[in-house]
Amino acid sequence: MRLLFAGTPEVALPSLRALLASQHEVVAVLTRPDAPRGRGRALAASPVAELARSEGVRVLTPRTLREEGVPEQLNALDLDAAAVVAYGGLIPAALLDVPRHGWINLHFSLLPAWRGAAPVQRAVIAGDEVTGASVFQIEAGLDTGPVLGTLTETVRPRDTAGDLLGRLAVSGADLLTAVMDGVAAGDARAEAQPADGVSLAPKLEPADAEVRWTDPALAVDRLVRGCTPAPGAWTTAPGGARLKLRPVLPRPDVDDLRPGEVRAGKREVLVGTGSHAVALGEVAPAGKSWMPAEAWARGAHLPDASALGARS
Repeated sequence: MRLLFAGTPEVALPSLRALLASQHEVVAVLTRPDAPRGRGRALAASPVAELARSEGVRVLTPRTLREEGVPEQLNALDLDAAAVVAYGGLIPAALLDVPRHGWINLHFSLLPAWRGAAPVQRAVIAGDEVTGASVFQIEAGLDTGPVLGTLTETVRPRDTAGDLLGRLAVSGADLLTAVMDGVAAGDARAEAQPADGVSLAPKLEPADAEVRWTDPALAVDRLVRGCTPAPGAWTTAPGGARLKLRPVLPRPDVDDLRPGEVRAGKREVLVGTGSHAVALGEVAPAGKSWMPAEAWARGAHLPDASALGARS
């Protein structure tokens, strides 16, 4: 089949590579325009654009798909199908019928669970033990279209959202390719999503990633892992400056610290929660690089009864 691939970040790369190596022809890639990246905030092409150009594939970067000329560009490609993986933009209803077999999306949850922009992060935060990926036909609703294939993936006890998404990106690429093979052969079967079991996964904003130390340690642990690497969990250090957090380790044997109270030792830094303590992993004070929590505590010269999460 003649395919358009729509995707933007690194998580889409395994799928693009798989389709480039498949029996199908990727005739063009649709991706988000160059955006500021890195410390210097210089404009840079998306990871998908870089891979496509290195493979000699045409790259389309409209700001939105409602731009003048976009329908004509897509129609001229004579598409059999469009494969979508984390494109980052809405597909207007007027374009859904441009490819003969429509737009087919790889989504990183077992639909109808976790419809939206942050399914993997929300699954980790919620404490799901099993998640997966779904390939579905895009329609006007948000992730509501009929499902063409699924796979399951165990959420490991210490998984971050980044760990889990990395595994799903690889296994999902094989699933997407298999679905495209089925569409080409005419034996793909789409099943409507059930009405029960719907949950939403809106994008996580930085405010959502602030640790509430009055929550139980299990919830604190899940929040930090679910926000790693993005948008990044954080709290406020004594004095009110922001302190970024990487995964913590629950310590059920320590239950004598108040929520947010810090106990800094030579080998670990403990913080109280609404249940038992957690041990901090790496932290990054405002304007500084990541470091072990013990190094931060030594340099911060924390006074007795210091607490995280307090507002100055």
